[in-house]
Amino acid sequence: MRKSMFGVCLMMLGAAVVPFDNASGHAAQEANTPSLKNPSSLTEEAPPKFRARFETNRGAFEIEVTRDWAPLGADRFYNLVKHGYYNENRFFRVIRDAIAQFGITGDPELNVLWHDVTIQDDPRKQTNERSYVSYAAGGPNTRTTQVFVNLNDNRVLDDAGFVPFGRVASGMNVLDRLHSGYGDGPPSGNGPDQFKLLAEGNAYLEAEFPRLDFIETATIAEPEED
Repeated sequence: MRKSMFGVCLMMLGAAVVPFDNASGHAAQEANTPSLKNPSSLTEEAPPKFRARFETNRGAFEIEVTRDWAPLGADRFYNLVKHGYYNENRFFRVIRDAIAQFGITGDPELNVLWHDVTIQDDPRKQTNERSYVSYAAGGPNTRTTQVFVNLNDNRVLDDAGFVPFGRVASGMNVLDRLHSGYGDGPPSGNGPDQFKLLAEGNAYLEAEFPRLDFIETATIAEPEED
């Protein structure tokens, strides 16, 4: 039952319509490129395989993406990382021995722009084992920017439509150390409210959830020379 409810909770992500009011909040997105304000322009095809390096307050980890696993998901992730979307994102939903989730920016304006920029689903070729990375979603064809790392073997999520597009190739111990004391968000727990985060940005998290860990920068790693 616990695993079934876990899958249901993940499916709820992004399912509701959020009333944005363009609150100023704390933007904290100075490193992001202007192109992020034009989502329709970020359509570059990802390399067949690439790594995204995440520098966090806990240390660094790298996600290796294999485009063949989920081409649409890989392309979206490549463009978001390349243009700085994940810089200064908080790990706003960390459930111990389950998932670590991020992908809502600290800038309410960017959240408005990206909220409905969905991509179609990819057929699943991999499973949601520990270290594999998938998009959160609110139903079929609703993937946008939020992703989660499986901190445990969560194969129950496979049948719920969550399609891995990459895996943590190094630094899994960093993700295991992320602060999980706030628990899940409402209505399941007392953690951050995604609706408030979308509308108010990092100012909301800094005020009410100051112990959340965060991404400092996310970049496309240079390929290793042969």
